[in-house]
Amino acid sequence: TMMLSFQLANKHQRLSSLLLLLPTAARALSTTSSSSPTVINHLLHRPHLTHSYYALRHGQSLANVAKIISSDPQISTVQHGLSEVGQEQATLAGRTFAKQYLNDASSSSKNDNYKGVAIFSSDFTRARETATLFTQQLHNHQQIPIYNNDIVLETRLRERYFGELNGGPDDQYQKVWDVDCKNPNHDEFGVEAANCVLERTTRLVTELDELLSFSTTAKSASSGGEEEQKWKVILVAHGDVLQIMQTGFLRHEDAARHRSLEHLETATIRELTLN
Repeated sequence: TMMLSFQLANKHQRLSSLLLLLPTAARALSTTSSSSPTVINHLLHRPHLTHSYYALRHGQSLANVAKIISSDPQISTVQHGLSEVGQEQATLAGRTFAKQYLNDASSSSKNDNYKGVAIFSSDFTRARETATLFTQQLHNHQQIPIYNNDIVLETRLRERYFGELNGGPDDQYQKVWDVDCKNPNHDEFGVEAANCVLERTTRLVTELDELLSFSTTAKSASSGGEEEQKWKVILVAHGDVLQIMQTGFLRHEDAARHRSLEHLETATIRELTLN
């Protein structure tokens, strides 16, 4: 069963709430408002991350085919799923990643001790379907454990809200991006500020790093000590959201330069590393 991940309000709540994590849990999250956050990039001064993170943009969607902006949760969580091309793209992405995972696991030059793959996805239909098809390919291999044995839905990976431009032609994105580079806190056209997207996504990464680290420390049989096991974490989301999140990994102070990054094509996986 697909699950909504839980949001942890502060450090003490995070630690206590970890005990409540069950495979059947379903918890709703609220997205960040468009007002400018106090902390913009939660990764800016982060010394390191325990786990490995990958951005996976959804496959080609019916909204892509129609060339329209689809960012309203009330619509996009039930409509605008993958096209046939998008389904093929997502399946291929999963097959390719599974092959690479198995190759790395069998390589003597790879010393990283990975527990498996953890897949967190936006609950928008196009991302959810991408994550499902991707995960099905990993399930074909018993050697690839899946966190909670399924995808975890996470509202902080939702598409950036494009306000009054929602439902209109996708060439209107450029109007927003032209302002983003000058003022990443702007909410012209009623859009969600780029810095708010940066805040919610980098906060998610820091919380996942704590959550997954808490649940994957195993006793070493040889030394009797603790051996930290890492996850490969797939974050399935949307082009703007993932490129804005990438500025966080690059330790940018804000999201102003997100459109200067290499464009993330549909169903493309990109490894995210702290700069």
